[in-house]
Amino acid sequence: AAIKQVEVDNRQDMSDDDIIVVLTKMTKQRKDALSQFEQAGRDDLAVIEKAELAIIEEFLPTALSEAELQSAIADAIQETGASSQKDMGAVMNVLRPKVQGRADMGAVSSQVKAALSS
Repeated sequence: AAIKQVEVDNRQDMSDDDIIVVLTKMTKQRKDALSQFEQAGRDDLAVIEKAELAIIEEFLPTALSEAELQSAIADAIQETGASSQKDMGAVMNVLRPKVQGRADMGAVSSQVKAALSS
């Protein structure tokens, strides 16, 4: 339903990459809600969020392993010639299309920052 809503709102068909972005956003929403429900002791609602999250994740590409992610980060840093944190935007722009939906972008950002700091 969320994919169809975006198509209607934008009046265009979505590409596979666009769909992955929507599914990734939905995954993040479910994880945030799950965390809040668990903190509030609402196990009944947490179960529903877990089930929805499992269904959404079936449609996402296979997650990258830690080694694959580190390799992709190193390749992006080399490709952009990045040498400091001020180059982080360029690195993330190269990485995003390669890892979107296959890794948590917040974690990727932290790892890029750490790699550029050393």
